[in-house]
Amino acid sequence: MNQNLALADYAVFIIYFIVVSVYGYTVYRKRKQDEHDAKAYFLAEGNLTWWAIGASLIASNISAEQFIGMSGEGFFLGIAVAAYEWLAAIALIIVAVWFIPVYLKNKIYTMPQFLKTRYNESTALIMAVFWLFLYVFVNLTSILYLGAVAINGLAGGEYLHVIMIGLAVFALFISLGGMKVVAYTDVIQVAVLIIGGLVTSYIALVTVGEKLGISSSAIEGFKVLMTEAPEHFKMIIPKPTATSSQLEIDKYLTFPGLMSYLAGIWIINLNYWGCNQYITQRALGADLQTARTGILFAGMLKLLMPLIVMLPGIAAYVLYTNGQLPQLVGGKDGAYSAVLTFLPTGLKGLSVAALTAAIVASLAGKVNSISTIYTLDIHKKYIQKEAGEKQQVNIGRITVFAAMLLAVLFTWKDTLGIGGVGGFTYIQKYTGFISPGVFAMFFLGMFWKRTTGTAAIVGVILGFLLSVLFNEYAPALFGNDTLLYTAYPNGKGAFEIPFHICMGLSFFFTMLAMIGISFAGPKVNPKAFEIDSEMFKVKPQTTVLIVITLLIIVALYVKFW
Repeated sequence: MNQNLALADYAVFIIYFIVVSVYGYTVYRKRKQDEHDAKAYFLAEGNLTWWAIGASLIASNISAEQFIGMSGEGFFLGIAVAAYEWLAAIALIIVAVWFIPVYLKNKIYTMPQFLKTRYNESTALIMAVFWLFLYVFVNLTSILYLGAVAINGLAGGEYLHVIMIGLAVFALFISLGGMKVVAYTDVIQVAVLIIGGLVTSYIALVTVGEKLGISSSAIEGFKVLMTEAPEHFKMIIPKPTATSSQLEIDKYLTFPGLMSYLAGIWIINLNYWGCNQYITQRALGADLQTARTGILFAGMLKLLMPLIVMLPGIAAYVLYTNGQLPQLVGGKDGAYSAVLTFLPTGLKGLSVAALTAAIVASLAGKVNSISTIYTLDIHKKYIQKEAGEKQQVNIGRITVFAAMLLAVLFTWKDTLGIGGVGGFTYIQKYTGFISPGVFAMFFLGMFWKRTTGTAAIVGVILGFLLSVLFNEYAPALFGNDTLLYTAYPNGKGAFEIPFHICMGLSFFFTMLAMIGISFAGPKVNPKAFEIDSEMFKVKPQTTVLIVITLLIIVALYVKFW
């Protein structure tokens, strides 16, 4: 079980690199005539097919923090963590049917533009600056750092900075061509990601069967997982009791059973998939039917993701508890890398290519969104108002380069301390605090005509403050057991409210405050969107996709409840 990569692994990886690069350049050459068309560059307006939109959504979503972090949560929690993926499919249905029509009818191309159109310029500028800082110093840096660390570990542990630069340059190569190049290369990235990920999961199951002396069948290996770790195949984490161990409490703090489904997980998913420039940008340049089909296609792919990013973690848990995984280092976050060591030469290279595909696609998509927000919502409006199409594209490319350079500089010596808390935790910590306020602002802005700009600004600020209050101070100030929540010992000498419940409480009180403030304004805000029932009607083929997705989710929950 040599952890380092062999020549054949490098060969597979190089082939992947060449294929993506050549295809990306071919797409770029085909759209050469649109080189200085700003909307074509930032949005690929009218040029993306439904399958390109869907694949790009998944490629941008799945990155190193999913492979490493979610596999680690599979090791720790089990199948309960799959709720993030399966409920995301339902969130994507909601976005496709109700959110996207609002964006497209009002010709919204960026999330700050939505805020300016619906509320006011101050709200848009505040959030544009916030999103730029969040994308550069939280998302971009953590994706680059965690990805470089993961691949470096597989390559022998001596090439961290070389790999970091390689990932950054590869992503730059793709993103400088604009959204169309990003989206169409994402199709290859997703194919590599899914094939490589499934291969890893298959080998993991085969290894479980072999190591535990059953058989070398993947199906038998899966049965062994269910026999050896039955608690890892329950979707609902039970609420702790007075006799619960700290481990059981820690699991509940991470994913608080049924309360997750009543609170935070919906805010996380709907905010991420419906109010996030990084994601929605893929669909904002298409017509409604194409956008809807692409989003629903992404939802169906999400159903497959737990097989790729979570199952290897459960396999690692069973192997580890049976003394068959001595190479596991770094606790649960080392689960995925440990499983990769079982892959034979060549297939290990394919799995590294899958991991690289996820990282590069996320980096490219993220810097494209950074470029779009800065160019269209800040530079064009406040710095160079007369900038033409060519100038906007050039500014966008400079922004792409600057953002990636900043990410490399801040991850070079882990200036932000990402390694100390873990990339997955780092992203969740800083995005989760703002999600309740942002989602409340978007949700009420879309569907309640009375919502005012003042309420929107108060909502964002209050949502953040309430998140900090409930996450950091509420148990000490109000006690551990109240009508609103129960705090549990976190094993570090303090009490903690489950994060999902904190998000739900923050969202609830933020909504109340925004509604109360809006009642002081006119019954219909002059900037409210015009909405009619025709916008939300779906075609029969769309209904079929929705029904199939929902039936699969119901079957999964019936099986693993």
